[in-house]
Amino acid sequence: MIPIRDHNPSKTRPVVTWSLITFNIFIFALYFPMMNEPSIASFFDNWAMIPAKVSAGSSYHTALTSMFLHGGIMHLAGNMLFLWIFGDNVEDIMGRIPFLIFYLACGLGAAVLHVWSAPLSNLPMVGASGAIAGVLGAYLLLYPKARVDVALILIIIVRMFTFPAWMVLSVWMIIQVFGGLVTATSGGGIAYWAHIGGFVIGIMLTFPLWLYLGGTGFWRTRDFRPPHDPTSFATHISTIPIVKRKKR
Repeated sequence: MIPIRDHNPSKTRPVVTWSLITFNIFIFALYFPMMNEPSIASFFDNWAMIPAKVSAGSSYHTALTSMFLHGGIMHLAGNMLFLWIFGDNVEDIMGRIPFLIFYLACGLGAAVLHVWSAPLSNLPMVGASGAIAGVLGAYLLLYPKARVDVALILIIIVRMFTFPAWMVLSVWMIIQVFGGLVTATSGGGIAYWAHIGGFVIGIMLTFPLWLYLGGTGFWRTRDFRPPHDPTSFATHISTIPIVKRKKR
């Protein structure tokens, strides 16, 4: 399930969101030529966050630098897609500078929880997922009734559905918790607890703003009309002809 867009137009230009996306892509482009070279291991060793090093009292700076590194094109694309869809509305309601501080705080908090969950791990952690999870938490609290278009991909069949934000983000969170419980016993390469930590921190940091805006009364002031014409999506089925099996 891949979110495509939300029906929740922002009133201001999301300059910080666009800047964060641009900066993440720029940083990735700088070291992308090294991805298949032996030197990439040394690069990640210096700039990615390795819990064992942080637990030993060194490399604290990597809690920040790791937020702008990604392990591949799909990793980068997935994170930036979520930031593109949900970041503009959170920035719109918080303001640009507060949103930037919020984003970084969620990322750092997610890093702390990841170290707590695996203090002796030597696997480098990279990605903006923890910070973006905080944005998702804020979005869930502020705009639970917003509609989100989601692409459901089943091999060669693509179908578009529209769900409320609370459902999409709740399912995402359940997947993270399940993944975190599984990897706690079997190990794994995804920092689920960083996602969980960022999400929870995002909700906690946004809660005072939500109360200031009126709490549940704020939800009733949002009509969530899409900035585009409603579109009915048809099911796209592969044009490859079906070859019937010959009877013998």
